[in-house]
Order: sequence, then C-alpha cells, then structure tokens
Amino acid sequence: MPTPLDRLVRTLGTFAPLSLAEPWDKVGLLIAGDGREISTALLTIDLTPEVLAEAKARGAQLVIAYHPLLFKPLERLDGATWQGRVAIDAVRAGIAVYSPHTALDAVEGGVNDWLVDSLAGSSALRRPIKPAVSASPGFKLVVFTPIDAADRLRDALAAAGAGVIGADSKYTHCSFAAAGQGTFHGGEGSSPAVGQPGRLERVQELRLEMAVPASRLAAAVGALRATHPYEEPAFDILRMEPEPAAAHAGAGRIATLAEPMTSDEVARKLEQPLGVARMDIARASAEPRRHTTVAFCAGSGASLAESAAAQGATLFVTGEMSHHDVLHARSLGLDLVLAGHTNTERGYLPHYRRALERISAGVGFLVSSADRDPLRA
Repeated sequence: MPTPLDRLVRTLGTFAPLSLAEPWDKVGLLIAGDGREISTALLTIDLTPEVLAEAKARGAQLVIAYHPLLFKPLERLDGATWQGRVAIDAVRAGIAVYSPHTALDAVEGGVNDWLVDSLAGSSALRRPIKPAVSASPGFKLVVFTPIDAADRLRDALAAAGAGVIGADSKYTHCSFAAAGQGTFHGGEGSSPAVGQPGRLERVQELRLEMAVPASRLAAAVGALRATHPYEEPAFDILRMEPEPAAAHAGAGRIATLAEPMTSDEVARKLEQPLGVARMDIARASAEPRRHTTVAFCAGSGASLAESAAAQGATLFVTGEMSHHDVLHARSLGLDLVLAGHTNTERGYLPHYRRALERISAGVGFLVSSADRDPLRA
C-alpha cells in the first residue's frame, strides 16, 4: 500500500539522519508536492528538467535527489533560473522533492563507504576523516558557594534551565559539587556576606557545576546573581565540546588497503564500479608510490585534504578539485585520483534503492535513467 509522505520522510531520515549533514547543506524535504501518499519514488543525483520529465512519465510522486535542487536561496520564484523552472514544474505536477546529500555521505553504509568498498572491499578498515558530532551541548556553569547556600542555588539554577541531562528533560537538577577552601580580601567599600573587609578571609565552599544549554545561559546567570549570597559571586562559564554522534559516521573516509597500490592501479580498479574510462591523476612526487592509507570523499573533497594528510593518508580519491586545491593537496604530500564529481556518487544509487526497499514496504523505488554526468551528456 502507498505510504504517506510524512511517514516516508521519517523513514528516509532514519536511514540517513539529517543531523549528520554539514551545517551549510540544504537537506530534507525541499518541495512538499501535493501531499499525496507515495507509491513510486525516483532516485537521482541531480533533479534536472529531463529527470523531472522522467518522474512524471513514470508516475513518481516523489523525487529523491541526492543534490539539493534549491541550494542557494532564491530571491523570487519566477522561472528565471533553471532551478526555479524545475521547482515550479514540480509543484504544478504535485511531485515532492527530498534531498539527503551530505547526510547520505556521512552515514555508515552511505556514499563514502560505497567508494571504499569499490576499491578495497567491504572488509577494509576505515574511519571518517571528520567524525560526525552531536549538536553542541552548550555550557558548563561553575559557581563557588557557601555550603549552606548550595541547595538554594542549585534549585534556582534548575528553575532557570540548568542541570538537564537526557532527551525529553528526563533528568533535572543534575549537578556536581566538590568541597574546598575559598579566599578573598574585601577592599574599601566592600560588604562581604562572610567575614569582614580589610583582611584575608578563608571560607569553606562548594564548587557547584551544572550544564546549561546556550538558550538558557543568560537566564541561569541571572538566577545565580539573584540567589547567591555573596556581593560578588565567583563563577566560570565553560564551553563544552560536542560528543561524537556515531562511531563510524562523518565526512569522508580513510581506509587501509590490504595490499598497497599505486595511483594508476587505484584508478584502473575504480573504472568499472564508477563507470568512467578515464580519471585525472596528480602526483605529489615524481617517483611513483604505493599507497596503503587512502582517503575518500564523494563529490568535492578539497575541504578534507589537510585533515586526511594529517591522519596519514598519502592518496586521496575524490570527484573534483580546483587547480589551486590540487596544488595545495600535492604540497601536503597527497597523490590525487579525480574521477569526476557525480561519478563518485551515481553508482551508489542502486545500493540506496535496495536499502530503502528493505525499510519501506509499499513504495517502489526507481533509479533514474535520465540522470547523467553533465560533462558527458
């Protein structure tokens, strides 16, 4: 039976969580269509006019386009650009459009893992070049308080939104406290809550720590100042680093080859799975090298070159790089195999179709026959 669009969108997000996408990317449901239930979805790399015509001819209610159709913001939807014309045509036809893009690159079993498998096999050891991380957890608020004021201060901070751990606010009032001795010397005009001005005071205090989301930081600091017994409370605000989102998810891959290969051997082995007869090769040195640690990035991998080299890669397989990016990669000691942007992506679509068929019964997933490398069209 057909699947409601919103349910299918959730399924697509389950396979490739949109939280794994790069911050600059435009992923997810881009055009809602007419909200019909989905019985047929067409998979493509680019949603071109030819692909949209194919979608209409094959009765698809949804196009899953790897590259976002609407990437740069449109100032007006008047058909002045080819993207605008395709979007208008899709809306008129009631066809929804969804893009997974870099989320599908980053997820385990996604586009970049397919690239690794194409060269080194599914058993090859690999790791992300840039591991995916969860959303920023915010801040840690650390305050030093007299022991008898700690409970009152903790309650005030919790009421302001601090000390929440777990999804759906499962745990509140979470804190850690450690005892210690604080010192201060009150100057002229001071009015300390403990001790007297003009001399060094020693006070038994607690170091009280609570996590605070960024959206509640100002409120928490306000509650701290309003509740703390000191005239000038001492506190620190520490930015927390995000934790890894998944052990094997993230941008790009670095893989270890069981048998070292030259750049030419790598290119020849990738010709068949990538469907390309010729690839550009750039070498960092005049002498041919055999590579054991190889980096991969579908599409355009220039932004990951430095990190790949720093992690020991000596060869980088990607779709394309600009002239100056190629020179920079060579300066880092990287050989390059450049297969063409969409050639490093399109061969994954049949694998994507099979994966979606396993998790979404009732929808027929088709791979576009009109989608092709624009440089060979």
